[in-house]
Amino acid sequence: MRPTRLASIAATAVLAATAAACGASADGGTVVQWWTWDEKQAQSWEKCVPAFEDANPGVTVEISQYAWDDYWTKLTSGFVAGSAPDTFMDHMNNYPEYTSQGQLLPLDDYIDSTGYDLDRLAVGVPTWTYTDGSVYGLPKDWATVAFYYNADMLADAGLTADDVANMTWNPDDGGTFEDVIARLTVDENGVRGDEPGFDPENVAVYGINSLGSGGVNGQDTWANFAATTGWTLGDEDNWPTTLRYSDPRYVATAEYLRGLSTRGLTPAEGEFTLGQAEQLGSGSVAMVQSGSWNATSFYALPDLTVGIAPSVIGPEGERRAMANSNADSIWAGTEHPDESFAWIAYMNSPECQDLAGADGSFFPSIASSMAITTESLAAQGIDVTPFTAQFEAGTLFQTPAFEHGQEIGDAVSPLSEAFFTFERESDVFTEMDEASREILAQ
Repeated sequence: MRPTRLASIAATAVLAATAAACGASADGGTVVQWWTWDEKQAQSWEKCVPAFEDANPGVTVEISQYAWDDYWTKLTSGFVAGSAPDTFMDHMNNYPEYTSQGQLLPLDDYIDSTGYDLDRLAVGVPTWTYTDGSVYGLPKDWATVAFYYNADMLADAGLTADDVANMTWNPDDGGTFEDVIARLTVDENGVRGDEPGFDPENVAVYGINSLGSGGVNGQDTWANFAATTGWTLGDEDNWPTTLRYSDPRYVATAEYLRGLSTRGLTPAEGEFTLGQAEQLGSGSVAMVQSGSWNATSFYALPDLTVGIAPSVIGPEGERRAMANSNADSIWAGTEHPDESFAWIAYMNSPECQDLAGADGSFFPSIASSMAITTESLAAQGIDVTPFTAQFEAGTLFQTPAFEHGQEIGDAVSPLSEAFFTFERESDVFTEMDEASREILAQ
C-alpha cells in the first residue's frame, strides 16, 4: 500500500517549482535514477518514493544498490560510458576528483531558483563546497565512531558503564583506557591482562579490536585518539597541501596503538578477518570501536547485551571524534537535471528524512529528523546518546576534503599497514607525508 500523498503545500512547492522549470515531468516518461552502496539505506529511502512521485506526476524514481567496491567501479564506468545514474549517494573522499573531472553538476542555481534552505542541513555543507565556491552535494547524513562493548563481559570484569564512558587516554601510559582494556582481556588460563601471570601469547578474549592501519584517515581506528592531542590530518581544514603523519603527536599515537598488540591487549593487525560486529558477537573481543552506522547490526547480535560508550578523553581534557557526511550529487550528464534536483531536494527535506530516518539506518542531516531517529532507536533499546552528545558538544571533526583521494590511498595505505604489522618503523611516516605532498601538488 502506498503512503498517503504529502499534505504539506510547502513540502510540494519546491518540488513543483523545480519540475516545472523544464516541464519534463509532464511528459509521463521521466525516470530519475538514484544509487547507493548501503542496502539498509536503500530500503529506508525507498519509503520516500511514493510521496515524491505523487507530488511530481510523470516522474518515476528508480533506486539501485551495489556493494561498496562494485559501486565505485560501476559509477566510474558509467561516467566513461555516458550511462551514469542521474543522482547518487556520494562520498567526500571521491567527490573532489569527480568535480575536477567535470562529472558533477553544481547545485547553486537550483538551490537559488527553488529556495532550497541549506541552513536546514546541520552538517557537511562546507565539506561539499568545492574550491570554486559551488556546492556539489546535499549532505544527507552524518556519522561518527564510538565503542560498542559486551555488557556481560564488562560486569564480569568488575567494570561499570561509567568506567568506559569516561575513559581517559594519553600516548605515554594509556590512561584509564588501557586500564579498562587490560581488565577486559583474558588469557586462555583465565588470567586478566592486569593480573600477574597474564600470558600475552595465548589470549582467549582481547580487550578491544585492533586499532591499527585504517587507511588515509583512520576513521574507525586511530583518528579519535590522535585528534585528542591537537593533531590534524592536513595542514589546512580543507584542500591541504600535505598530510601530517610525521607529526610527533601522530607518531606517538600510532606507536602506542601498535604496542597494544605486543602486550596481548588487542589482536595483531590482520589477525582477525571477521568484521567488528562478528568479533564482538563471537566473544573474541570484549569491546570494539566502530561507526554509528553499525548500531542496529550490533544490537541485533543474538544472546548479547550491548552497550555504547563515547570516544576517549584525551590529554587536553576533551573528546574528539571524526565525523563524516555523505551527500546526494547529480551527474553532469543527466538528461533530467531539474527532476534530479527535485528528487535530491526532497530526500534532504524534513518530510523525507523523518520517514526514512525512523529506520535508524542512518543519522539524518536535519536536526528535527535526527530527533525522530533517536526516538525510534530508543524504542528498539538502542541509546545513541554517546554519538549525539558529541555532536551537541561540538567535539566532532571532519577529515579534510582533498583531491586524488584514491591515488593517495593507494600510496599511503600499504605503508601504514606495513607499520602496524611491524614490517616498517616510524620512519615510514615521513615517506607517507612526502607521497601525499607530491600527489596533492598535481
